[in-house]
Amino acid sequence: MSIDPSSIPNFGGQPEPQEAGPNGPVIPDQELVKQLLDQMELKHVVDDEGDLAAPWEEFRTYFMFRGEEEQQVFSVRTFYDRPHTLESKPQLLELTDDWNRRTLWPKVYSHTNDDGSVRLIGEAQMLIGTGVSLEHFVSSTVSWVRASIEFDKWLAEQLGLEASIEGKPGDDEAPSAE
Repeated sequence: MSIDPSSIPNFGGQPEPQEAGPNGPVIPDQELVKQLLDQMELKHVVDDEGDLAAPWEEFRTYFMFRGEEEQQVFSVRTFYDRPHTLESKPQLLELTDDWNRRTLWPKVYSHTNDDGSVRLIGEAQMLIGTGVSLEHFVSSTVSWVRASIEFDKWLAEQLGLEASIEGKPGDDEAPSAE
């Protein structure tokens, strides 16, 4: 299966009209996601656990397939690397609650590490085990990546931090799954 380049929304602006995909549903896999990331001109790596990731300077976005056959789920999970203090967690929770109320994705939650630092994680999922339209898969994945970038920019703005995200993957080493 192959992605028609004209069916990929313009990553830097408004989505372009999409042509009809193949007849019937497809079951996406890691190779299809790699092809999509290549066409979006996004750097990507496969980590030691076999998960596909796109690293940026301040976060890493993973493209994971979990589950068996009809229950298989495609998950786009972003680990935001900017550490926050435990004392700032109430403010972070207020901000993430506001984001989660106002947007569809990614849904963002906090994780407190053993050292007391707080990190944020964004996630969007799609059930793919019975198949999905290629057009829906491509447009959803592109939208989720864009929204992950936008969340980081929005959070930096809300916290008064200098946003370091330029919308392009960084030159980080291969990330490891958390």
